[in-house]
Amino acid sequence: MSILDSPVSLTILTACIWTAGASWSVWRGPTQTRVKLPVTHTEMWKKRVFLVIIAISTISLLLHHGGHLTWTMEAFHLGCPALRSHPYSGLKPKHSNVVFLKTHKTASSTMQNLLFRFAERNNLTVALPIQACSHQFCYPRSFTTHSVHQHTLPPNIVTNHMRFNKAELKRLMPNDTIYVTILREPGSMFESLFSYYNQYCQSFKRVPNGSLEAFLDEPWRYYKPEENYSMYARNTLTYDLGGDKDRPAKDVSYAKAFVAEVERVFSLVMISEYFDESLVLLRHLLSWDLEDILYVKLNMRTPSSKQGLTDDLRKKIRAWNSLDAQLFDHFNASLWRQISAVGPACVAREVRLLRETQEKLMKRCFGEGMPLVRSAAEIKNKELRPWQPSGKVDIVGYDLPANISQSFSNQDQELCLRLIMPEVQYTKMLLRSQLLRYRLTSQGRAQQQSHSFQQPVRTSLLRHPAHRSQPPVPAAATPASGTGTNSKTAVGQQSKGQNPLKPSPHRLENSS
Repeated sequence: MSILDSPVSLTILTACIWTAGASWSVWRGPTQTRVKLPVTHTEMWKKRVFLVIIAISTISLLLHHGGHLTWTMEAFHLGCPALRSHPYSGLKPKHSNVVFLKTHKTASSTMQNLLFRFAERNNLTVALPIQACSHQFCYPRSFTTHSVHQHTLPPNIVTNHMRFNKAELKRLMPNDTIYVTILREPGSMFESLFSYYNQYCQSFKRVPNGSLEAFLDEPWRYYKPEENYSMYARNTLTYDLGGDKDRPAKDVSYAKAFVAEVERVFSLVMISEYFDESLVLLRHLLSWDLEDILYVKLNMRTPSSKQGLTDDLRKKIRAWNSLDAQLFDHFNASLWRQISAVGPACVAREVRLLRETQEKLMKRCFGEGMPLVRSAAEIKNKELRPWQPSGKVDIVGYDLPANISQSFSNQDQELCLRLIMPEVQYTKMLLRSQLLRYRLTSQGRAQQQSHSFQQPVRTSLLRHPAHRSQPPVPAAATPASGTGTNSKTAVGQQSKGQNPLKPSPHRLENSS
């Protein structure tokens, strides 16, 4: 990282230096080496006053961007040279073609909100699901381009829930797309899944008294692999990534091949327990600014909705979810290898700067105190109420202060509102805005076509012209795409007992 990490900061600093030099040059007047021209006293003072006005304006602009410049100045002194591909990495354009595989109960809703806001700020297009799939790409079915709303094409970002299908995503996205996902420690994740989907997953629902201990004592007594939503009850990460959730633990070669394929496809695998450290690596991978990775934790459960885990329970969870455990162990170690290569102290400094800036943003939106979590019933704005999966689980959210409109501009209010907007509401709002943009663009094209002879506009769902005339590409037989001939839950194939047109419950939000 360097002082050049932001073109805005570079411009401001350049303007300051130029203004200071010019002001000093005019203020000290002509030198002996210059051609002496007659300059009146009044003219000289006019020049000085003019430059003073410029200097004041530049300083005001500098103060306006003070938070960002503070970040870049401190980063200049505490920089992480190992993170830079070249000395002027800050001048590289931000990478905007991103697929984020949103896994379940891993803080992925927080990450999705971050990506939604980045897309809006940079006028990018987010691929969104068709109406029949609600806010997910017809999960738990394997992803296909047919589940993408045609008016959200061609996309820059994909981040709503799906079951990963590499071949279909390659047809949809540009060749320079970067793939990112996030994992979570198996014990905490499975406890969260058991609590959150207790009323939807039959494998959980049939357990007496909703006892996690009882399920783990005899999982095969309750678990039915081909039931609807059985993917929440075993190796959920593996299933989301397109793999075979029911592959026997003794099949070591499959597990190794699957991990290797995930590592090959995904440029970064984040770890939710080290969310901020993961964001630092993501920021540099995508050449983003600090402002692009600010966030508020979303879709959280109350402490009373969580169950503590003994070491024995954690061991049973890892044994039952052995593929997920191997994924987590591998990529947790991989994350720390990346941090070690950069320098732990250096990454820690960036994390500190991130948290300090985030705290300033929270005070800006919520006043001096940090935002207070509220139950859904306490949140007055329905656009901010998180969905409640059942009466046994309390999902909390946030509400904006009542007097925010008195002291905030409309732009500030919109920023704060989007920071805390739940997944379902944000997806609907984003779809509305992109539909409006599509209509305006279409009207402009129609007007142009009325004055010239042009070819008919293509309406194919595919992004790349080279692929438009080709038939759908079958998913490759790789572990990450889940299309191996021996896979019971191969990508593009539907498990017995699941309606191929029926997505998971339309209100389900899956995050931390």
